[in-house]
Amino acid sequence: MRSKGVFLGDNPLKYPTPILYMQLSIAALVTMLFQSVLNPLGESAFISQMLAGILLGPSCLGGENDFADTVYPVKSFYISQTFAFFGCMLFLFLVGVKMDMSIAKRSGKKAVVIGLSAFFVPLVLNVCLTFVLQRTVTMEPQLHKSLIIIAVLHCQSSFHVIACLLGDLKLLNSELGRLAVSSSMISGTLSWIHIIISFTLRQGTMKNIQNLPFMVLSLAGLLVLILCVLRPILLWMVAQAAKRKAIKESYIFSIFIMVMLCCLLGEIVGQHFMLGPMVLGLAVPDGPPLGSALVDRLDSYVSNILLPSYFVLTGARLNLSRIRMKTFVIVEVLALSSFCGKLLGTMVPSLYCKMPATDALALGLIMSAQGITDLLILQHGLLIDGECYSIMIITSVLLTGIITPIVKFLYKPSKRYKSAKRRRTIEHSLPNMELRLLVCMFHQDSTPSIINLIEVFNPTPKSPICFYLVHLIRLAGRTAPVLIAHRPGKSNSTTALSDHIINAFRLYQEHNAGRVLMNAFTAIAPFDTMHDDVCSLAFERRTSMIIIPFHKLFCALRCTEEVAHPIRSVNRNIIRNAPCSVGILVDRGTLNKKPTALQASLSGRSFYNVGTIFIEGPDDREALALATRMAGNPNVSLTVTKLTDPKQSSTQKEIDSEVIRKYQEAIVDKKQHVYNEVHVKDSVDMINVIRSMENFLDLILVGRRHDCDSQLFMGLTEWNEFPELGFLGDMLASSDGNCEVSVLVVQQQSFVPSQKEKTNDFFSCHVKDSYSVLDIPHDSTNKVWPL
Repeated sequence: MRSKGVFLGDNPLKYPTPILYMQLSIAALVTMLFQSVLNPLGESAFISQMLAGILLGPSCLGGENDFADTVYPVKSFYISQTFAFFGCMLFLFLVGVKMDMSIAKRSGKKAVVIGLSAFFVPLVLNVCLTFVLQRTVTMEPQLHKSLIIIAVLHCQSSFHVIACLLGDLKLLNSELGRLAVSSSMISGTLSWIHIIISFTLRQGTMKNIQNLPFMVLSLAGLLVLILCVLRPILLWMVAQAAKRKAIKESYIFSIFIMVMLCCLLGEIVGQHFMLGPMVLGLAVPDGPPLGSALVDRLDSYVSNILLPSYFVLTGARLNLSRIRMKTFVIVEVLALSSFCGKLLGTMVPSLYCKMPATDALALGLIMSAQGITDLLILQHGLLIDGECYSIMIITSVLLTGIITPIVKFLYKPSKRYKSAKRRRTIEHSLPNMELRLLVCMFHQDSTPSIINLIEVFNPTPKSPICFYLVHLIRLAGRTAPVLIAHRPGKSNSTTALSDHIINAFRLYQEHNAGRVLMNAFTAIAPFDTMHDDVCSLAFERRTSMIIIPFHKLFCALRCTEEVAHPIRSVNRNIIRNAPCSVGILVDRGTLNKKPTALQASLSGRSFYNVGTIFIEGPDDREALALATRMAGNPNVSLTVTKLTDPKQSSTQKEIDSEVIRKYQEAIVDKKQHVYNEVHVKDSVDMINVIRSMENFLDLILVGRRHDCDSQLFMGLTEWNEFPELGFLGDMLASSDGNCEVSVLVVQQQSFVPSQKEKTNDFFSCHVKDSYSVLDIPHDSTNKVWPL
């Protein structure tokens, strides 16, 4: 089994263990290389895995040559196959763990109709076409016998395949992605039930039909064992883990034993090994603590190391030289019929529900995609000959490979909320109107500062603040993202991590009744697509500003670089795609060194010193408009400093002067507020003015985008630690500076990115004046609940 090493005269490649290590390494490496090339082109991971399997199979490198004899000798097939199936077993178990069956219950009527139609329309179409072909076309006896099986297999769909495809395309959180996930859960469940029944009937009638009742009873017994014995044990593990706040190693070991036991029992009762682990995975409570722990420990190793060897095994069974043209045409006719059936079954109900034609087409293409579970069913579920198997594998690869780039081209999630033609800003909203904000939270350390910031925004009975709180949690242990709306008096075990944050804001709302109204959400999503939830919610709730905490915590130690980097990526995506204005809060602790707004409401008001730096441009105007609102707060002392640039454009001067005039009118007879104009000639003068303000302020408001060609920013454009904060924000938040004041960096809503924004993260943006103003009247007699 093991070599003594080359130094003792042994050839390691003549022993099974070193060959196995080499096979696993080569399969994983080739798959990774394909992914690095194809993923930027919009292809899914399934295409990379299949191409790696085909490349290493007998159709290419694995044919009759020295490479095949050395790396894939015949004697190693048994061990390689065992490891491939072991990886496949764990993969199917994880597929079940990630699936949330409650999605099927929560699916709306549209998703149910689309799911049912996507399953039955291609099935009926293909079965009818099969009968026509069998009666009108002359074909081989084996093909004639298995044609109905081929027709049915082409019509199957899988929730996991659709979810993985949406994840690769970064569409999981989009409106289309959520509909596809819900619809595929319906069609996928029907497909699996259909396959299990068909497989059981085929197995039970192959030798003796009298065995069929015993097989059905054995299958029922296996399901009862998993659901009535093993699932209560798993629920007990979850309860114990919640008390200890950790998963014991003995729990993980016990689950591994359960997986292998279900595999063994599935084989004993005549089912395939993939059924038991998948059903057990469905029985595991998804998400934290147990589901996420299993996925975190197993997913990367299984998907990247063990699973590629399964695709090599799949590719090894391909033999393109055996394919005959007539058989190829017949099978492809059924494949095309199935594709058209799925497309038709998805698009017709979608168009009936008033979905745009391009979105309906994209949804139909997504529902037609195929993946690894289709291979498993094709390879092990029902028997077909090698020629048809090869044709169907090639068809799956070509079909999915063509679909994914088309979907990526057709559907852009941001077009829904970036196509808004209404101004959703603080500058263009009228006074004495309800102000709507969306507040993002990643962890509870930001809670006191955010509460104090809302208080500084001056909520009053005449101009209340309705804010939507969104706790953003990384998706772990489940496939589909979740957006949960919290209702008072209702608890949800899925969102236990949000309870502390929501309770603090709800208590603040109760002590400020009539001035503040809060609606809470929890968004569980991958970091790559988390911004879609935020932007969609801001668009639907018609908010004027999104408040996001800066990824770097200056007053806490728990946010490590491992967590801060993806949070920074989320923030940058929100800044780039937001349908309204955005405020990035750089919290240095100065807002919560004083009593929180909740404490102040009980023991006397706290006083805040706020400064605003005004130069020019839409972002500075938005910051000044926000400062003008703060000026009405008797517990805020406001200092606005306008830095004048002799080369400022006349257009900007006229627009800026109007906003400054409104601020000056707002601070008449209010001695605690100050307005200064300072002439500066270069960046050194500007920095000196800003540094002189830092020592006596609790919060500084600055605009994010400025003209990078201005003399005031000469030198600041050459190096930025945090480009998402703009020039001034980066200077104040930089780790090299000595600034100890909190900073709110403001970006006004943008309609169309400028050319500089597309090529650089810091840019000059001048928004045109053609707009319509969005005013949201406030009804003091009725509370605003999520619309």
